[in-house]
Amino acid sequence: MSRMITICLIVIAGLIAPPCVSAQRPEITLTLSSSDEKGFVKLGDEVTFTAAVMNSTDQPVMATLKWSVHTVAFAVPESRSAELRIGPSATETLTYVLPMAAVGFAEVECSVTSADDGTVSQRHRFMAAPEKVRSELTKESDFDSFWKDSLAELKAVDPAFEVAPQPDRGNDKTDVFEVTMRSHGDIHVRGWLEVPKSAGPHAAVIRVPGYGANMKPLGEGSNWNDMVVFSFNPRGHGNSVDEVPGTPEDYWIRGLDDKSTYYYRGAYLDCVRAVDFIASRTDVDQKRIGVWGGSQGGGFAFATAALDSRIDFCAADIPFMCDWVNYFKLTVWPEMDKWIADSDTRSWESTLRTLSYFDTMNMTDRIKCRTVMGVGLQDAVCPPSTSFAAYNRVAGQNSFIVYKDKGHGLGAAHWRWVWQKMRDKFNLPTTE
Repeated sequence: MSRMITICLIVIAGLIAPPCVSAQRPEITLTLSSSDEKGFVKLGDEVTFTAAVMNSTDQPVMATLKWSVHTVAFAVPESRSAELRIGPSATETLTYVLPMAAVGFAEVECSVTSADDGTVSQRHRFMAAPEKVRSELTKESDFDSFWKDSLAELKAVDPAFEVAPQPDRGNDKTDVFEVTMRSHGDIHVRGWLEVPKSAGPHAAVIRVPGYGANMKPLGEGSNWNDMVVFSFNPRGHGNSVDEVPGTPEDYWIRGLDDKSTYYYRGAYLDCVRAVDFIASRTDVDQKRIGVWGGSQGGGFAFATAALDSRIDFCAADIPFMCDWVNYFKLTVWPEMDKWIADSDTRSWESTLRTLSYFDTMNMTDRIKCRTVMGVGLQDAVCPPSTSFAAYNRVAGQNSFIVYKDKGHGLGAAHWRWVWQKMRDKFNLPTTE
């Protein structure tokens, strides 16, 4: 299938506070602005950052301003500092210029520290040619055989599908059912099935959850009343907690000492089992099956489409579980640091080796279906460079959308954008 990349950028003013805004403190206010109007720059362009530091008191304030750069796209320049004396009710303005030295993403952080007021900081990220971002694959030699064997183990488990009507949850357009099935390791997992009362077969979408989220029926809505919707909860989520608890929400370190016992092995296979269920339905058009999730659910969507060719449409928003090596260079997670430190047998090297089997970047070249991805350019939880490292290896036709001022959450407008992309793919009429 030919590869087509569509680039969209939407700036939605007023829906969220942009990253270059004031951070209030008792004495010091920092406002950071930048010259990149849309978040996109060309390779080699210079971006100018302006920091306005205001002293709101009637006494002079001494402070230290520091500029830092966070990126995996090019060698990080040394941090720069300046000592400030800000007069009473006065503002000092400083600038910092950063050339975009490579394709990818770069984030500039400005922090101001004073003796009485602590530290205030602001960050802003921009990008150049994100569709060209590449990271080196981290596949171990047995990566493919590991997943082949895992899928075979799942297939050997009788799913024993149970579909229980939920008449109090339905409406005049859809019937609702709670679905129970057996997955890898004989773990029971569940989800909520919404089926149109109109004649089928229908297009279908499997919705998968974010980290610790509880997927529930969508209820009445014009965008999905003519589709089968399966809101699925892998082990440890929602109504799938009988044998795998949902708390504490430490999924990414559960069983991490061994790839065979790691939480995400079972969770990825649960998602494939959800496809087994949808594929068993005579009211589903088997050539129109989608999967859609955000954050952890975005990683689930990538993994499901990679492991199961029955998926015809993949929507992975702000995806987690991408490019683990660079992920940990760009983020700080004390929980992971503590887990490694708690045992002499653990190291970052061994941890990243196990994680590599579940890094969707190592899987997405298997995806042949139509794929869409949405990211927030200012996302501090799932840095967009890691998302693009996985997305850019998708073999199928794809498109992405970047929201310049959004972080780890894309909002209702994006929800409608994905629904419409899915409906277009499945030849369904446009709805509001």
